[in-house]
Amino acid sequence: MDYAHFPDAPVAGGYAPPREGPPIPVKIIVAGGFGVGKTTTVGTISEIAPLTTEAEMTAVAIGVDRPRDRSEKTTTTVAMDFGCVTIDRSLKLYLFGTPGQDRFGFMWDSMVRGALGALVVVDSSRLDDCFQAVDYFERAGLPFAVAVNEFHGHIAHDLTEVRWALAVNDRVPIATFDARKRASVRDALLLVLEQALDKAARAEAR
Repeated sequence: MDYAHFPDAPVAGGYAPPREGPPIPVKIIVAGGFGVGKTTTVGTISEIAPLTTEAEMTAVAIGVDRPRDRSEKTTTTVAMDFGCVTIDRSLKLYLFGTPGQDRFGFMWDSMVRGALGALVVVDSSRLDDCFQAVDYFERAGLPFAVAVNEFHGHIAHDLTEVRWALAVNDRVPIATFDARKRASVRDALLLVLEQALDKAARAEAR
């Protein structure tokens, strides 16, 4: 893969020669708790104007939808976010961002169907908000990576503490990223692709 749209990115699984025909569509889920940066993540990397289903937060949501301290968030995703990005001539990612609130959990099964992997976006000051996503993907056997969003340029806990708190094994990559920066989102998504390739290689070896 030449990663024409992702310059200087590492190639997971070694070099694969360009294939003829249209790129293979790959579905990736972007999940996490309320207000962690999922919509921003999808919008930052998408090569098309992202489809969002944002609705204004109302008084009814007070005490239910809990934004982080000093957050200026006034809307919330009520269905999904959607965007896409072409990796190279052989691969195109279709990104589906889940709603973060537990009350929309019934939508996850249909959204995740057919996905190659998932990116769990985390606010390190509110780790409990992402337990649902981590547990879901572990139960589903879907490869995933954890991306700790840097709010105001820092994280509340180091990555070793985050791994311990989430109780994820060493096979699951955990990295920091900035959801507002395209190169940073790119690197996080490449971790998901590497996880998916690793799972496929292990399955083939068995």
